[in-house]
Amino acid sequence: MVDVVFAKAFRRHVECPDAVVDAGTVGDALAAYFEAHPTVRSYVLDDVGSVRRHVAVFRNDDQIADRSALTDPIADGDRIHVFQALSGG
Repeated sequence: MVDVVFAKAFRRHVECPDAVVDAGTVGDALAAYFEAHPTVRSYVLDDVGSVRRHVAVFRNDDQIADRSALTDPIADGDRIHVFQALSGG
């Protein structure tokens, strides 16, 4: 089982409670989360299913490498943390 956690900044825009899902990749974890909370999907993923430009997804302490197919592997006890990325100059 994997924890899926959203930063508080997301909660200003959409209800996104923490959840525990069963998954083997980041994509599987997010898909399971979005199945239970479908309105959150468009805040995290774009129209082709890639992580939006201003969103950062971490597996434990490491930012995921595959922002398109979301194939980064995860294991029991991992935590997926979704943040709004900071940008600008």
